[in-house]
Amino acid sequence: MTFLSVSKVSKILQDVHVLTDITFQQLASQKVVIAGETGSGKSTLLKVIAGLENSDEGEVYLQKERVKGPHEMLVPGHPLIAYLPQYFDLPKSLRVEQVLTYANRLTHAQATQLFEVCQIEHLLLRRTNELSGGERQRIALCRLLLGKPRLLLLDEPFSNLDMGVKARLKEVIDAICEKLKITCLLVSHDPADTLPWADKIFVLRQGRIIQSGVPASIYLQPVDEYTASLFGDYNKFSPRICQKIGCPDGSGLIRPENLKVTNKGKHTVRGKIATIHYQGDHYRLHVYTQGGVLLKIHAPLKMRHQTGDVVYITYQR
Repeated sequence: MTFLSVSKVSKILQDVHVLTDITFQQLASQKVVIAGETGSGKSTLLKVIAGLENSDEGEVYLQKERVKGPHEMLVPGHPLIAYLPQYFDLPKSLRVEQVLTYANRLTHAQATQLFEVCQIEHLLLRRTNELSGGERQRIALCRLLLGKPRLLLLDEPFSNLDMGVKARLKEVIDAICEKLKITCLLVSHDPADTLPWADKIFVLRQGRIIQSGVPASIYLQPVDEYTASLFGDYNKFSPRICQKIGCPDGSGLIRPENLKVTNKGKHTVRGKIATIHYQGDHYRLHVYTQGGVLLKIHAPLKMRHQTGDVVYITYQR
């Protein structure tokens, strides 16, 4: 059953079409990602869904109830939708427990569970000016959830976080979805954050949805180079090269891990290794073919080739 429905939403700002005919649905508990480059309309779309910004056309429904924009509401926003922007503020020099008490609509037991889920129990007596960036973010998130929302919108929640803080925030978001049964929709530009997490991804370009699907289809079958570039490195092959190495017909956009260094054979191209870079769990190779085409390849650590070696490349699924 559809939980969130966005229907034909369009938005124009200063004669620029920021959003054009955006339509999609989200099921309850489904993890959805909106992906796109800076300026593609992602943040504006989240604000329209949250009821914090009006659309020029189209409508948003949450559990079959229309989400009203700020022109129709004395206090903008939908009571069952929480929106955490990329940049947020906390009251200065208050204890964390004071900040949270003002927003609390939960019982003591429910609030205690929420503090545990957000991993902030040990921060309640701290003042807001004594917190790290990651701690501030988890507290801002907890403050929103004290209002008992059913939908959580997150705008670039992982940006500018180091690896350890990011990993902890991912644990918190997963716990919010699973333990609190809150449906999440987030915007992120990093494929390492979105591909393992999402159930469905919508790709936004210049205010339009240009591709949607499960992470594997978006990653392996991008509709164009824009989409391919959002989710990692890729090769762009001509039909001739695709036929030569045995890759499937289509866009000719092939990920580096789908190329393999092998022995000379029917479906191979000859090339010379230009660079080898250690990546922890694999090597990244740059190989130039005889025709001057650059191939980007992920090779296993057991590889014994060196820069300057002549090799043969084939496609692997």
